[in-house]
Amino acid sequence: MPRLLLLILLSGPLSLWGSKAYFDWSPTARKAYGKTIQLRFTEAQGLLDQLEEEEPSNLVRIHIENYLDFFRVFINEDYDEFQRLEKNKDLRLQQLKTSPSDSPWRLYIQADIRLQWALARLKFEEYSTSFLEVNKAFKLLEENARLFPDFMPNKKDLGILHAMVGTIPDGYKWAVQWVSSMEGSIAQGRGELEEVIEYSRSQDFIFEEETYVLYAYLLLHLDNKDQEAWRVIRESGLHAETNPLACFLMANVAMRTGRNDEAIDLLEHRPGGRAFHPFPYLDFMLGIAKLQRLDIDADTYLQKYLDQFEGRNFIKEAYQKLAWHRLVEGDLKGYRANMEQVKKYGYTVVESDKSAQQEAEKGEVPNASLLRARLLFDGGYYERARQVMQAVSEKLLFSTRDKLEYRYRYGRVNHALGKYELALQHYANTIELGASGPWYFACRAALESGRIYESQGKKAEARAAYQMCLGLKPEEHRAGIHQAAKAGLGRLGK
Repeated sequence: MPRLLLLILLSGPLSLWGSKAYFDWSPTARKAYGKTIQLRFTEAQGLLDQLEEEEPSNLVRIHIENYLDFFRVFINEDYDEFQRLEKNKDLRLQQLKTSPSDSPWRLYIQADIRLQWALARLKFEEYSTSFLEVNKAFKLLEENARLFPDFMPNKKDLGILHAMVGTIPDGYKWAVQWVSSMEGSIAQGRGELEEVIEYSRSQDFIFEEETYVLYAYLLLHLDNKDQEAWRVIRESGLHAETNPLACFLMANVAMRTGRNDEAIDLLEHRPGGRAFHPFPYLDFMLGIAKLQRLDIDADTYLQKYLDQFEGRNFIKEAYQKLAWHRLVEGDLKGYRANMEQVKKYGYTVVESDKSAQQEAEKGEVPNASLLRARLLFDGGYYERARQVMQAVSEKLLFSTRDKLEYRYRYGRVNHALGKYELALQHYANTIELGASGPWYFACRAALESGRIYESQGKKAEARAAYQMCLGLKPEEHRAGIHQAAKAGLGRLGK
């Protein structure tokens, strides 16, 4: 639509057709939304065009259009595309501001649009603007909750925001000024999302699947309830075999809850073809999952990701994982060659890319046996990881880093196998040896100690461990570990 025509449409609450703007999740709107979250963008755009022609005053359309823009930006990570599509945001918000004030969708959609662009901005390191967008969205949602207290979409967004607000890592404290008006807790957010899920079980709720995903995320990342998170995502109604986005979400939870084989199965049977928007990250995930099982063909999928993806993130990590693949196969030359690629390509926005860059710059080759144990542990193959560790002699480890990782890995394996006292001993040794070092092992050992104590109902010990974790400042993975520790303190309460 020409910009001039759109500006005319935005000039007042009435459209050119003389009918008042409204919000209606009509059959066509629902189909457009469904195609969008299935990543069938061409079909979604066709339905949006149909919606504009047949229901020109239905403002639900601009909400779905924003979903479409968001997914393009989030998946493609193309900065030029981001700048081009981001211009649509203000036009949509202006149109919504002139829409009927008696509808709960008016403020909600404005807030949701801001949250989507806040998330998109993180891809391009626009942190200050992102947090400002979140703060504005929160205020809109709070006002909408005052006006329409029983409006369930509102509770969906507020639920995850209330849960996350108290877990901002210390490294991002500069952002607090942008979210100073926000308050909440994990318990509050969980309660709100549970209320929405309960509502969706008996009512027709357009965002039912989204709510299940947010709830699973909260359980997994903030509430330390891995198994419950998997149960929730399995009950969500997501269909990984027909929806690449659903495949991504389910495989992600599977990989983070020790279900690596299930993740591989989901990713190997994902839908493909020209009907779907390309999603190369799924190949990256499959490569990681296969590497964690020590599959010989893991490099095939990591290389496919590098060959097809033109975005920014996980490039360095992909080369690092290719290097690890070569190392565990006994190819030191191949390891070094791929680590040189880490230095040349990609960005250092996400934690895993930063860690890959640090490994490349330091030039410290991981111990191959400890690396095998790490990969198997990350895949949930705990008994296999224990067997690998038993074959390692600490006396033959000469660097401080390897000695530290040895103790840490033994702690993690015993923890996973339910041998908590042994795990705590290894964690304590790790902290003693590595608290002042640049590696993340001691910091993570403190976090995991806190989780053991929390599971045993030892609140004072858990709180002390989480606070110790926050007091350690490793050079790698700090933000993610500290966020988990803050979430732990949040669960324990004051």
